[in-house]
Amino acid sequence: MTTILREAWRGSRALTALAALMTLLLAVCLAGLALDDRTLLGQPVWLKPAKFAVSFVVYALTLAWLLDRLGRGRRAARIAAAVVAAMSVLEVGIIAGQAARGRSSHFNSTTPLDGLLWSGMGAIILVLWLGTLLIAILLWRDPPADRAVAWAGRLGLVLLLLGMPQGLLMLVPTRAQLDADARGADTLLGAHAVGVPDGGPGLPLLGWSTTGGDLRVGHFVGIHALQAMLLVAMLLGRLVADPARRTRLTVVLAGAYAGLLALVTWQALRGQPLLAPDAATLTALAVLVAATVAGAVAALR
Repeated sequence: MTTILREAWRGSRALTALAALMTLLLAVCLAGLALDDRTLLGQPVWLKPAKFAVSFVVYALTLAWLLDRLGRGRRAARIAAAVVAAMSVLEVGIIAGQAARGRSSHFNSTTPLDGLLWSGMGAIILVLWLGTLLIAILLWRDPPADRAVAWAGRLGLVLLLLGMPQGLLMLVPTRAQLDADARGADTLLGAHAVGVPDGGPGLPLLGWSTTGGDLRVGHFVGIHALQAMLLVAMLLGRLVADPARRTRLTVVLAGAYAGLLALVTWQALRGQPLLAPDAATLTALAVLVAATVAGAVAALR
């Protein structure tokens, strides 16, 4: 872990500092979970900022670790990383601040202040996405020497950039919300769940709906693709000695991950809980597994 932190610091001090700040925020959120019994949409108010803090710790350290392996374009990468770090602080800061107020940070325009913060979050995410896109371009042009790690980083960043905009699917108001808004009632406009109201029964800690679809599943899978693919490359480095085979397997597994991202998103859009797949979902999963196995066998040959 010390080596990883040292390499991350060399890659981007801004992103490493972001990870440290998010770790501190996580400690505050854990204290809040222990001492504050308020809830919001059926969940403890401090649970959402805690989850975002963990997510950004992993995101920041992974990106900084990759940037340490960058040869060309380091100045542009440092600037992009600083922008990403600053936007991340603002984004999570709004989420934590709204939690402290006992207000929803997402889909909330019920008061002028809530609306201003929600609109600001949208602009922040756009800048954060563009900064990540620039880093992805730089890493694509000048990847790490290990080809499997290089392709894991490249394809992981592509999947990450696809996973971030999945949050746009959550912006569509439900019919009940539109009816309430037409009556002049204060209501959120947008939802994580599909087919059921937000705040119903959910998985422990994650909160994903167990009675309907949940768009957070695909969002989660997408934004953590980079970490997943780098872990795959590292694992293959211990299991497969031949570099060419290892690289081909990495590409195959990236395709499988993309298929998983599409599958869980499709499942959620049909209002189906993650742990209650129907026959169509199971069939699609079986096809994905079979294609992955066939691709892996071909890669090894």
